Amino acid sequence: MNSKYIKSPVFIIILLLITGCKSAKTIIANGELNSSLSTKQIVKETNSKKSNFKTLAARLKIETNDGKKSQTVTVSMRMEKDKTIWLSKLGIVKALITPDRVAFYNTWDNTYFDGDFSYISELLGTELDFKKVQNLLLGEAILDLEPKEFTGDVNDKSYVLSPKKQDDLYEIFFLINPSLFKLDSQQISQETEGRHLQIDYTAYQKVDKETLPQIVDIVAVQKNEELNIDLEFKSVALNQKLKFPFRIPSGYDEIELK
Repeated sequence: MNSKYIKSPVFIIILLLITGCKSAKTIIANGELNSSLSTKQIVKETNSKKSNFKTLAARLKIETNDGKKSQTVTVSMRMEKDKTIWLSKLGIVKALITPDRVAFYNTWDNTYFDGDFSYISELLGTELDFKKVQNLLLGEAILDLEPKEFTGDVNDKSYVLSPKKQDDLYEIFFLINPSLFKLDSQQISQETEGRHLQIDYTAYQKVDKETLPQIVDIVAVQKNEELNIDLEFKSVALNQKLKFPFRIPSGYDEIELK
């Protein structure tokens, strides 16, 4: 079987992030900060706002710009919380992400990829897994928030949580919205490698009783490369019965990521 190689880190990030509905109400919340709020209180309130649903279906509009080329696509997205993230562009390109698998195939050029999170983890300088990808999409911190392990502060319009002991390889910060106690931003920096990933949640929406991201702006910097990704979640519906059809056709060429 022939193999194709893709070296660009930009491709990997796109893969992850591309990779009966009730109307939703847009929320742009800018509450007042309470400087006397303790780290324990901030963490407790933030953890209490974690999403609690079984399934999610949405249309996901994705705009990408790497400084040379811009592109806009809309994909169907389905999620079974803690188990599966499924994406499809008119059945032409499909992706499936599970706790132990990252896979996709493209019918335009008869190629596929079927692997795990190891390459992505090495790319970002931190262990990346299904839960972290899911949390990125839901506006939740990629690390478990424990009061004893974090320090709290205020900055501009957000509470800031950061590990008391930052990792030797990277630094991470979570900016918490004082009205919603959902993330305004999460930022990961690896200065020695010239890497920076910033995810800003500029608008949320109310779907049933859940507060979920509506607009997400992402900046991924890899030395001299910069990729901007704008996500917009539309027609979000929760707790419907969903299917996740995915089977890599025979005869396709495997893509090896290096």
